[in-house]
Amino acid sequence: MIIERITLREIQIPLVSAFETSFGATIRRRILLVEVLGEGAVGWGEVTAGETPFYNEENTDTAWIILKDFAIPRLLDTPLISAAAATPCFQQIRGHHMATGGLEAALWDWESRLSGRPLFDLLGGTRREIPCGVSIGIQKSVEELLRKIRVEVAAGYQRVKIKIKPGWDVDVLERVRQEFPSLRLMADANGAYTLADQEHLKLLDRFYLMMLEQPLAYDDLLDHARLQQALETPICLDESIRTVRTAEQAMAIGACRIVNIKLGRVGGHRNARQIHDCCQEANVPVWCGGMLESGIGRAHNIALSTLPNFVLPGDVSASKRYWQQDIITPEAEVTPQGTILVPESPGFGYKVNRERIEQLTVRQETFP
Repeated sequence: MIIERITLREIQIPLVSAFETSFGATIRRRILLVEVLGEGAVGWGEVTAGETPFYNEENTDTAWIILKDFAIPRLLDTPLISAAAATPCFQQIRGHHMATGGLEAALWDWESRLSGRPLFDLLGGTRREIPCGVSIGIQKSVEELLRKIRVEVAAGYQRVKIKIKPGWDVDVLERVRQEFPSLRLMADANGAYTLADQEHLKLLDRFYLMMLEQPLAYDDLLDHARLQQALETPICLDESIRTVRTAEQAMAIGACRIVNIKLGRVGGHRNARQIHDCCQEANVPVWCGGMLESGIGRAHNIALSTLPNFVLPGDVSASKRYWQQDIITPEAEVTPQGTILVPESPGFGYKVNRERIEQLTVRQETFP
């Protein structure tokens, strides 16, 4: 595999509506796209870092620096036999998985196009249709939240996740459960609580949630294990799971019963598959989390979600929920049954809308 050129771009694209979590609200995404060209084929990846270093230590600007000054030069100096073989050349870069993961994803898309195979097939996926859920941010009122849930349930989504934080949790879930007693419902705290909130969090057990996602700090596996012992509701870890080793440790001490795999957070497809495999061996189900991706990142999430242990609906929803116009064609669509049909053409299965990308690009650099 011979790389001829790598192009790094930043695009800026407004969301259809603001998305609020315990970290704050996002109204516009600054997204880095990575384009790899060589041997007559092009592969695309997306860096899923946020605009601020609140979800993890990365943001759009740090990712640009890491890719420009370290990851891309190392990759161009490394003989490459496959996309999976690229991961070791990033090992000296501590952290910054979202930066290197976006570059690694582009290599997987490139390799699958070179081989004429769909990306899901190259990854070892088995599903041709994946179940979808939605994530709804913190709203200005419970009435507005209920209205949005009604819209998503009517659209067929198989699961609804709502963001929670202290002061926006028990009473809100009480209202949701009153109106939707049988809805597959989960709550995501993004690390907004501490173990001192254990008795308060135990109140969530009565809502029969599918899971409580990342209630405590991202670096605190021990307290998650203590909390899981006190709760009937399964804990799902998100920000805590960065490597296959942390996944193994979390499961070994009982810190979670479910794992959220985000492609960027773990550094790309190779690492995501390893975490998937160790969870499958431990009989711990996984699902694919979202980071407000454009269509390129969404296409990679769809391909990843075809692996057999992705048995729970992920945050892989339709393009129109986030963007007036996406950067892929056709845009990602959800069936009335709340699923996405996996495209079977080479690569991640969608065509990149270059004209739209050019309209949104605010900076770019080409290597070498």
